[in-house]
Amino acid sequence: MDLSIIIVNYNTCELTLNCLKSVYLSETDFTYEVILIDNHSVDNSVEAIRANFPMVHLVCNDANLGYSKANNQGMRLAKGRYVLLLNSDTVVQPDTLHTMIQFMDQYASIGAAGCKVVLPDGALDKACRRGFPTPSASFYYAFGFSKLFPDKPKYNQYQLSHLDPDQDYPVDCLVGAFMIVRKEAIDQVGMLDEEFFMYGEDIDWCYRIKQGGWDIHYYPYTQIIHYKGASSRRKPFKIIYEFHRAMYLFHQKHYRKKYSFLVNSLVYAGITVKFLTSLLLNRFGSVR
Repeated sequence: MDLSIIIVNYNTCELTLNCLKSVYLSETDFTYEVILIDNHSVDNSVEAIRANFPMVHLVCNDANLGYSKANNQGMRLAKGRYVLLLNSDTVVQPDTLHTMIQFMDQYASIGAAGCKVVLPDGALDKACRRGFPTPSASFYYAFGFSKLFPDKPKYNQYQLSHLDPDQDYPVDCLVGAFMIVRKEAIDQVGMLDEEFFMYGEDIDWCYRIKQGGWDIHYYPYTQIIHYKGASSRRKPFKIIYEFHRAMYLFHQKHYRKKYSFLVNSLVYAGITVKFLTSLLLNRFGSVR
């Protein structure tokens, strides 16, 4: 088996069906399997998937276990040389899977790779090629220096806005919406950290993959569409909480021992302020 595609579904029936349709319309000269983990959806996702895509290996959970645990379930079942984490709210192009497998086959040192990810309006999903959120990178991003100086590498360590999105290059981390990972890298560094419920697990995984000596590469010569943020509805508290908890977990796990008490305190204070601000904006304003 060349490729194991893992998709996690949670009440996104129509999006998931569109994602699966795009996968099965792919131009393929390789073997692949699709493993779909349903996190106890209460819409008609399971029935619709079974009816329309009986070839999918469908696993139905009795509760919403979160993104990391569900993907790990899929990885334990995977038989492919490569594992692809693919969001249910994405659509791949006909050549995407072939292009990425061909690229990975050419470079044995690459542990993980991602393609170009665009939003429905054609804009780049900036999360598809990032630097690690070090304290300095996070500071320049949070306080708008990256927008003031978009061409300066010093101020764009996180979103890499100074780099051409149509060129390929090594990066620190990719986005979990589309990440193809070599099975040998997974065997070496382990699967997703299940402490991360639904955010931050991709950055943490990339950090560990790079620590393991593998390269991570952005390869934009094919692309997918990511339908994230399609609605400006108010977000549930848990979404906001988990997003900011992931920031804390990542810093605590990878950076706490590298920085002084003062720097760590400032980071935790910044996360807290951002969390409270996000709650207020979500309560009294419209946020994406």
